[in-house]
Amino acid sequence: MNARIPATLLNPADTLSQVSSMWDEQIVSRLEDYIRIPAKSPMFDADWAAHDYIGTVVRNTAQWIEAQKISGLTLEIVQLPGRTPVLFFEVAATKPASTQTVLVYGHLDKQPEFSGWRSDLGPWTPKMENGKLYGRGGADDGYAAYAAVAAIQALKTQKVDHPRVVGLIETCEESGSYDLLPYLDLLKPRLGEVALVVCLDSGAGNYDQLWLTNSLRGMASGVLKVEILTEGIHSGDASGLVPSSFRIMRQVLDRLEDSATGRLLPASFHCEVPADRLAQAQVTAAILGDEIYKRFPWAHYDCGGAATLALPTTTDPLQALLNRTWTPTLSVTGADGLPELRNAGNVLRPYTAFKLSLRLPPLVEADMAVQQLKGVLEDNAPYQAKVTFEGLSAATGWNAPSTAPWFEAALNAASQAHFGAPCGFVGQGGTIPLMNMLSKGFPKAQMMVCGVLGPKSNAHGPNEFLHVPYAKKLTAAVAQVISLLP
Repeated sequence: MNARIPATLLNPADTLSQVSSMWDEQIVSRLEDYIRIPAKSPMFDADWAAHDYIGTVVRNTAQWIEAQKISGLTLEIVQLPGRTPVLFFEVAATKPASTQTVLVYGHLDKQPEFSGWRSDLGPWTPKMENGKLYGRGGADDGYAAYAAVAAIQALKTQKVDHPRVVGLIETCEESGSYDLLPYLDLLKPRLGEVALVVCLDSGAGNYDQLWLTNSLRGMASGVLKVEILTEGIHSGDASGLVPSSFRIMRQVLDRLEDSATGRLLPASFHCEVPADRLAQAQVTAAILGDEIYKRFPWAHYDCGGAATLALPTTTDPLQALLNRTWTPTLSVTGADGLPELRNAGNVLRPYTAFKLSLRLPPLVEADMAVQQLKGVLEDNAPYQAKVTFEGLSAATGWNAPSTAPWFEAALNAASQAHFGAPCGFVGQGGTIPLMNMLSKGFPKAQMMVCGVLGPKSNAHGPNEFLHVPYAKKLTAAVAQVISLLP
């Protein structure tokens, strides 16, 4: 990479000092207030509109942004009938003759509570401990709007010329962003010529450098239900004659997945890893090593006096990276038809239902996968049981466009300035539906997909935390990259 980076007018030390003060004096306390509000995404709160938790966090964030009194900033809450609201703000360009726009994205809706939180923590109870702010949604990603505005404020304070910046903060991301496309259609004339997208809803390989996400897996989810009876029957009377709905479920899932290896069987769910992504994965594997898999909270137990840990699917760092970024994977994320253990009698249950989450490689079309999934699971049901698959959501993954020389230079300069290490590139196993939409809508834009979800931050699960020292440096790095847009 031979691109030269011009001397920036933005002073990195002053930038980090300013954004750190904003985090300490304002942002952390605002995020604590945000964590207290159970603003669950519509998929997890059917009465979201009546509860108005989503509306509350949007209004609170808007009030804080307006209170910063940023020169040239305008803001509004946009809400189409029957849809979750979005927060849209705009900061006019100060760079002479600039016609390009930076689009900053985040979301304010949250995942549900989940179980397993530490006894002194909870999803709606913020707690700061050793630089980590615990609570649901702070890292995923209630911080995004605050970090974006803090970055803009740093540019203003140092009087650095900057391009036009617009912010789009949605509230339906954790439900698959099904409300987002109508807003993109509505707001596209106001977005302008987007040259850089800054998406603050992703992860980090460690907390020691800036990380750019270069791919995202897609996702298809739905409910698979197996019905064999119309009501429960005494297991002593019926077992051996009436097949268990759970056993039928196992047979049906065996069509989809090799349970011994976890490999998805339909070939169309797989794709080849592009050469540039493979090369970047090799570099990242060398950086992260066995931390790629050691960072997870593996179950442990005593076996014959020896401490034993549960094992990952592979301990090879490169294969571990590819498994979680370019390999399709099935997870069962919920179940119905199964009573709690304390209430489980000797009854052959009439049905079993599983909620399935299928992570797809970035280049596999999600809608096609859902249709094939339905056919694989429903056709020729064992014992002529009633087997149905109802799709809930689908989102195609994303593969980053080629990195422009200025962008690569800016990323490395920002990472070196604030972390003392070059920018790392890593694929993420999660899904951000917006990225695929924006890549299609703005094919010439560079994509700065990054975030604070580093090791053990555990978004969606128990004990989610925001690593505040990393968030401060990321905020400063975003300001620097924006300042370097040609």
